[in-house]
Order: sequence, then structure tokens, then C-alpha cells
Amino acid sequence: MALKATIYKAAVNIADMNRHYYADHDLTLARHPSENDERAMLRLMVWFLHASVELQFTRGISTDDEPDIWQKNLSGEIESWIELGQPDEKRLRKACGRAKQVYIYNYGGRNSDIWWQQYQDKVKRFDNLYIFRIPAEGNDLTRLVDKTMKLHCFIQDQQVTVGSDSDSISVEISQRFPDH
Repeated sequence: MALKATIYKAAVNIADMNRHYYADHDLTLARHPSENDERAMLRLMVWFLHASVELQFTRGISTDDEPDIWQKNLSGEIESWIELGQPDEKRLRKACGRAKQVYIYNYGGRNSDIWWQQYQDKVKRFDNLYIFRIPAEGNDLTRLVDKTMKLHCFIQDQQVTVGSDSDSISVEISQRFPDH
């Protein structure tokens, strides 16, 4: 018998000072049985960073043909391919070939840094690729996990603050590539 996804509901208020984006969203996040709370909450935070009406969670971890999050235009073309983790070179090539913009968010401390050392020269040929690093503080987002969440998110520069009525976590995301 296959395990089913755990469903989370999040009502979120986003204030993104970088993009001048201010909106409320009601989101449904399906956590795959092989996904832990840390990764699910990081996925939610990354969604906040790119928030828009068109942005969608995908089947993600359960399929090889989709990222964790994407945005498609009205003709079905992929505008943004957004993924967490340390994808291999074949997956990076595929993503960059299919989408106008590709965003990779590395997390996982030392494993993330080892991945970056291995791939930093290989990614230079992709002009539509952006790679970011989420530090260990991203793990603290698990303190906010609940089946039904009311969250607020404030984004300014590289600082992302996600909070509920009882707790708040700040994460500083750094851009690895391109490094301008």
C-alpha cells in the first residue's frame, strides 16, 4: 500500500520589498512521503520568494519531469523552473533548455557546499540559471509547521522573515551564481 502525501494549508501574507509585491495567498502544499518537514517548509519559503498568481507547486519530488515549483505562461511555456537541492548536470541542462529562467536553491550545509565546488565551473555556460544558498537557519522553519498555518513573510534584500502569531524565523539567502 502506497503512502499518501500529507496536506498542509497555508494562508500567507507576503510583503516583498525587492519586487514591490504585496499579496495574500491561500496555498495547499502536499508533502510527499519521502519529503521531510524541513524540505517542505523550504519549498514554501522559496514559493514566497517568487510569489505570483501563476506560480504553482508541482508534483516535484515524485517526478523527474517537473521542478518543485514552476510558472507557466498562457501558452504552456515554462517561464520559471524553481528547484531545491543539488541537481546533477543532466537535470540542470534539461531545466535550462526548457525554461526561460531556472532558479536552484541549495540547502543542506556541507553537502550543498560540496555540490557547489563540483558544479561552479560547469554552470557558467547557462545564461538563464540562478543559484542561491539557503543557510542552516532554514531548518528553523520547521518550528512553524502545522496542518493549517497562518503565516506572514517579509522579504528585503537577501533577508526572508517568515512568521506566525507565536514565532518568527529569519533566513539570509545568498546568491552563488551569477556572482554579481
